[in-house]
Amino acid sequence: MKNLAKNWKSIVVYVLISAILIGSVMFFSNKQNDADTKYSEIVQMFHNGEICSFTLDLSNGNLEYSTYDDPDVKQTYSIPSVAVSIFIDDIEDDIKGYNATHSNTPIVYDYKAGTSGTWLLSMIPSILMFALIAVIAFVIFRRMSSAMNNETNRTLSFGKIKARLLEQNDERKTTFEDVAGCEEEKAEVAELVDFLKEPEEFTKIGARIPKGVLLVGPPGTGKTLLARAIAGEADVPFLSISGSDFVEMYVGVGASRVRDLFEQAKKKAPAIVFIDEIDAVGRHRGAGTGNGNDEREQTLNQLLVELDGFGTNSGVIVIAATNRPDVLDPALLRPGRFDRQVTVNRPDAQGREDILRVHARNKPLGPDVDLKEIAKDTMTFTGSDLENLLNEAAILTVRHKKKAITMEEINEAISKVELGTEKKTHKYTEKAKRLTAYHEAGHAVASYYLENHDPVKEISIIPRGLGAGGYTWYTPQEENYESRNDMLEDLVSMLGGRVAEDLALGDISTGASNDLQRATKICRNMVSKFGMNDEIGPVVYSDDNDEVFLGKDFGHVNNYSERTSARIDEEIEKMMREAYAKTEKILKEHFDKLELVAEMLIQKEKLTGEQFVSLMETGELPPEPEVIEEEPLEDEPAEENEIVEDEESPEEEETEAEADSIPEDEEDDEEEE
Repeated sequence: MKNLAKNWKSIVVYVLISAILIGSVMFFSNKQNDADTKYSEIVQMFHNGEICSFTLDLSNGNLEYSTYDDPDVKQTYSIPSVAVSIFIDDIEDDIKGYNATHSNTPIVYDYKAGTSGTWLLSMIPSILMFALIAVIAFVIFRRMSSAMNNETNRTLSFGKIKARLLEQNDERKTTFEDVAGCEEEKAEVAELVDFLKEPEEFTKIGARIPKGVLLVGPPGTGKTLLARAIAGEADVPFLSISGSDFVEMYVGVGASRVRDLFEQAKKKAPAIVFIDEIDAVGRHRGAGTGNGNDEREQTLNQLLVELDGFGTNSGVIVIAATNRPDVLDPALLRPGRFDRQVTVNRPDAQGREDILRVHARNKPLGPDVDLKEIAKDTMTFTGSDLENLLNEAAILTVRHKKKAITMEEINEAISKVELGTEKKTHKYTEKAKRLTAYHEAGHAVASYYLENHDPVKEISIIPRGLGAGGYTWYTPQEENYESRNDMLEDLVSMLGGRVAEDLALGDISTGASNDLQRATKICRNMVSKFGMNDEIGPVVYSDDNDEVFLGKDFGHVNNYSERTSARIDEEIEKMMREAYAKTEKILKEHFDKLELVAEMLIQKEKLTGEQFVSLMETGELPPEPEVIEEEPLEDEPAEENEIVEDEESPEEEETEAEADSIPEDEEDDEEEE
């Protein structure tokens, strides 16, 4: 059916040609007489003596005749070939009798004798019809044979792997210079490059290079890019494949593809085989409530065998990447297989600056752009996030009709990446707008009077993202582990919105639901995971149910008693109440500042960090800077940048901005009240 649907145009053409030829055959074999005359009428005309002259073609029965009524007009009649002799017998006596009695006006007639090739001409329509049928049958048979051959080839190639081969050349070669933010990781894999270039230096001293290298790290940190850089530095072929490409519903296909992959790699040795997302095929065997997946387990077994089969001089190195090393089968990680793990972490401030510099090589930057400041404001960003950030900034620059990227576009891009797009067309009621303004002002004012809290970068009551009615955005100052005091101050800051609503409006809303959820999670982690509670003590009671497989955690029970569970709940409640009381004390003492910031938010809808600090210190906004029109920057030729960060999906991180949602249905209820 699929072939018919695909070739319907050809079928229509064949049908039309067949219809035309068959119609032609029917026309020539059964052509009608020019005159609508019956055979008996023609014979009767000869009996009556109405014919003055005629000519009869004996080969095809064509009769041309003229009558005495109109002797100058030639009429035609086609006598069937089988009836020609009968016709002659019928009219012979009439002609002789008429000529005998009308000697002055005899009937002039002539018989044309048939040629030897006449019978062949009469068979031409039939020959054409049979030839057409033969051609159509041949075409159909050929198409069916081609389809069967394709199906056979597809069946035979079902076990073949389609690995993406990247041959290194000077135009698109990726090297260590294109990889930034992971200097230690590059140093760790540098010896792989040396082995691929000069394996004799290792083998003659008896050293064995790792057969497999496992790159572990969060999504977007550059694992794929690092693997490509290794191949680029060594100038060897790079065979890339995804772990999911091995898995099929038919048992044995994945194992066959594994064998085919390593056969291809050995033919191109020295080479690098890169398996992305290896956890798709290398998960722990025997996990789950059922019997597992036979196809995936056979594929994994074949992969283990192939890794064991590599000799020390094979010249093939397998590099795999995953962000879930905890689900991999232990047999993959033993020495002799993936016996080296390289952790690619999120970049630090210097690493982020280097990554930004790499991705900014082909982008014109304005004089006010400071990559070091951008790196400080993007603490949780990975390499792919930073690449996306500069790309969004470039798009905004085009929208703003500018020639170079400025800090205005950079800051807007950071907000868009972390918090989502502003919904400026969404209009609040006055009551909802005031509630959101006091809520966000409560966050900002409470954090301002905390000793070690991160400073405010921006406050807004313009909706962003999914249901976020407003946000208070902080600038992280340090990347170290959080201390107990830092977490307690975070609790106070998170509860500032709920407390401000209660103090200023005498009512509370559901806008603080996300704040309460995050604050409760911090308290639970401090009590049961980090051992930061004096009453519970430095004991870990955390029940991390992060296992992917249900079977490994199916029969798990809490490792502490119900009494301990009740104590943990009591301490969490106590910490929340203490933080709430501290927040309430701060906002009551500085209620005038709370009202000032809230009223200014109602007027301007957005405040920068500098404007907020000026309000808190002087009670007024800073003067607006003078706008100096600068000449547009000339276009400069940009160097080509072929850096492609790891194309994995960014990991979900808790943003430093506190986004609060106000459901629209609640606003309607408040209006009705």
